[in-house]
Amino acid sequence: MNQQRMQALAQKPTTAKETTQDPAARSEVFGKSVFNEDRMLRFLTEDAFKSVKAAISAGTKIDRKIADQVAEAMKAWAMTMGATHYTHWFQPLTGSTAEKHDAFFDLLPDGRAIEKFGGSQLVQQEPDASSFPSGGIRNTFEARGYTAWDPTSPAFIYGKTLCIPTVFVSYTGEALDNKAPLLRALHAVDEAATAVARYFDKNVNKVIATLGWEQEYFLVDKALARTRPDLVLAGRTLLGQAAAKGQQLDDHYFGVIPHRAFQFMKDLEHECMLLGIPVKTRHNEVAPNQFELAPVFEEANLAVDHNQLLMDIMDKVGGRLGLMVLFHEKPFSGINGSGKHNNWSLSTDTGTNLLSPGSTPMKNLQFLTFFINTLKAVDTYEELLRSSIASASNDHRLGANEAPPAIISIFVGKQLAGVLDELEGVSKGKLSPEEKTELKLNVVGKIPEILMDNTDRNRTSPFAFTGNKFEMRGVGSKTNCAKPMTVLNTIMARQLKEFKSEVDALIEKKKLRKDEAIFNVLREYIKASKRIRFDGDGYSDAWQKEAARRKLSNNTNTPAALKVLTAPDTLELFGSMGVMTETEIRARKEVELETYCLNVQIEGRVIGELVYNYVIPAVVGYQNQLLQNLSGLKEVFGTGHKKMGAAQLSILENLSFHLQELKVKIDAMTEARKNANAIGEVGERARTYCESVLPFFEEIRYHSDRLERLVGDDYWPLAKYRELLNLK
Repeated sequence: MNQQRMQALAQKPTTAKETTQDPAARSEVFGKSVFNEDRMLRFLTEDAFKSVKAAISAGTKIDRKIADQVAEAMKAWAMTMGATHYTHWFQPLTGSTAEKHDAFFDLLPDGRAIEKFGGSQLVQQEPDASSFPSGGIRNTFEARGYTAWDPTSPAFIYGKTLCIPTVFVSYTGEALDNKAPLLRALHAVDEAATAVARYFDKNVNKVIATLGWEQEYFLVDKALARTRPDLVLAGRTLLGQAAAKGQQLDDHYFGVIPHRAFQFMKDLEHECMLLGIPVKTRHNEVAPNQFELAPVFEEANLAVDHNQLLMDIMDKVGGRLGLMVLFHEKPFSGINGSGKHNNWSLSTDTGTNLLSPGSTPMKNLQFLTFFINTLKAVDTYEELLRSSIASASNDHRLGANEAPPAIISIFVGKQLAGVLDELEGVSKGKLSPEEKTELKLNVVGKIPEILMDNTDRNRTSPFAFTGNKFEMRGVGSKTNCAKPMTVLNTIMARQLKEFKSEVDALIEKKKLRKDEAIFNVLREYIKASKRIRFDGDGYSDAWQKEAARRKLSNNTNTPAALKVLTAPDTLELFGSMGVMTETEIRARKEVELETYCLNVQIEGRVIGELVYNYVIPAVVGYQNQLLQNLSGLKEVFGTGHKKMGAAQLSILENLSFHLQELKVKIDAMTEARKNANAIGEVGERARTYCESVLPFFEEIRYHSDRLERLVGDDYWPLAKYRELLNLK
């Protein structure tokens, strides 16, 4: 066996240090490393506490004097926890997080040292913005950018550093991160949804978008992964013959969690408890070495921060245990990839889930209002919603008969579909007493009963109603949830504003009662959004044809999916809702396309390195072994035995054929990549990479994988699937 592989396989697995507390004590350590309300009550003055709470609940500004008090309190608490540094923790357009650490340290004029952290350091910092993606907003020589404190997401201590969640903006004010647009979208949906919720409850003053993500991931042995430049540099295996046993027996799903994975999960959950990340569920997923964890629902902004923080923690915990965590949507060919289902809903400050039926017809009318408006919003902006989950890595997963198709549709179930059909048949205008009774008691009133035994879930649906929330299943496992949540909450805000305007117009101009006006508008929305509802097999060819007939978009790759970002309707939507300016949207499109090109470019370079530095030498070495064997046979038996050595000759012939084809394809791919790189306009460059470079990958893989089957195991330098996907 190849020496590097042999050493990796022989390396003793790192065992986990028992750090997890007794499960009964989890509630005691939960949030211990977070500057939450309990710590604020202990360390802040009454005025400072009220000011921070007002900023969180109402978005009011915190003045400088109060900021100084908050900073001093944060520092005092952080130092009791052993913190020595602080950082503004932000989410640039790289898709990951960023941080620059500064010490609680300064010098007095007389040279003495002092621990210092003031309001100015808390509220705003000035990191170098020139090296982060900006999509042309900033010139390379213009370095100034600002991080600004987000008080709605609590500060936390990770390691020995006080981390302060912040937004990241340019010197001229444009958002350079994923958090700022999300906060604006959440503000927009709060305003719009609150106005509509007051039709049903005058006490509602705030509506909160909630998010519960489900994080899927793979674990592989780190020593084995290091034998594979593709896993290290690209996060996925670009070459590799499928193992004889993959997921065919369905024996991994919900099976006994392997020991090393279990140790990883225990350490991870302990870290999460300390940081206030409410993880609750863990289990084996479908593919070997694939797992999932999920938290309790939280406010969307906090949930996004927690998911980004979680992925950082997972990397660090895995490293301690000799494991590599893979977030790529398709790290292994031939087995299921990973997603990050986003479960979304809206809740009021009075404790009502607006997407959950209630005990009275009026509460069920409220449910139907928000439910049907969601259908209408997704129908109107289905192509934009698809763009929010587009990436080079997620392209490998969407529509692969293991994940939702690239066509956005909504699953509601037969029972709710029946309710919508009945509402669609309601007569226009004023309702007779009989119609009101029929609607409120026999149609609307019975919704909770029919949902008690709701239709089975449809795993092929990209956007499914699952009882009291919508599950957006197409989000990729390494995607920042802020992207789809920004789009979803923006389109919902726009839709609810239009709904209220139409209802109010019917009340004022047509003199309809409030419930009559609501029924009239909902009836039209049901008709208008009917095309987006689909309860069948999203993987079928028939659905592809039906979706085309319904004029639903089917953007199967990222360059195609991102075109909608700069469409006039998109620019008007984000601008009118105050979520993003045209400059910010165009910049994001530029960044996304550039990222796509770079990802494919990197993978192309890695494939070339793998083939020339690993595969070809292994094949040539094995060919030499076979040739020596044939020469020996010839010496012993002479040339009279025609069948002697026939097997070796056949193998040599196959090796030579696939080796030649491999070199031809690699050289052609390299030339196509050079041609793509020469294209200046990023959209055209991305399209060329997609159509002219990417197709070579599978052709190259085919010949390499055939060679892997033929070459002796001792010669093959790359860890094989049977080794990588066998975590014990």
